[in-house]
Amino acid sequence: MKCPFCGKADTKVIDSRPADDNSSIRRRRQCDKCGKRFTTYEKVETIPLVVVKKDMTRELYDRSKIEKGVYKSCHKLPVPVEKIDEVIDSIEAALFNLETKEIQSNVIGEMVMDKLKDLDAVAYVRFASIYREFKDVNTFMDEIKKILDS
Repeated sequence: MKCPFCGKADTKVIDSRPADDNSSIRRRRQCDKCGKRFTTYEKVETIPLVVVKKDMTRELYDRSKIEKGVYKSCHKLPVPVEKIDEVIDSIEAALFNLETKEIQSNVIGEMVMDKLKDLDAVAYVRFASIYREFKDVNTFMDEIKKILDS
């Protein structure tokens, strides 16, 4: 690993420990030349994932889009941030476990709705109303009845 201070390539690992729920390794390093210390993170390289949208355009997977939708759905609800992050992490893990290079956006949307249904009913309905593009109150009520029946 190259030292960010002096540029020398010889550094040694002083300490290693798991980081980010054991999904990466945090390494504390020291440069043999200048003696300065710095931290690096090691993560498993994932397959680039392309999302196929409704209009058949393609774009690279972006975790922040799922985060934005889930956080908006949970806005002003008594849902702890840790639970929200767990939901997002589990959705992302499920996506990458599919081991495919392309995925339909509706598959992601359904995964989000399944997780939100278990997390909070109001968050689920909020997300569903946008995702399923409810056009009238009857469609909205049908979705609420499904929740009440289950």
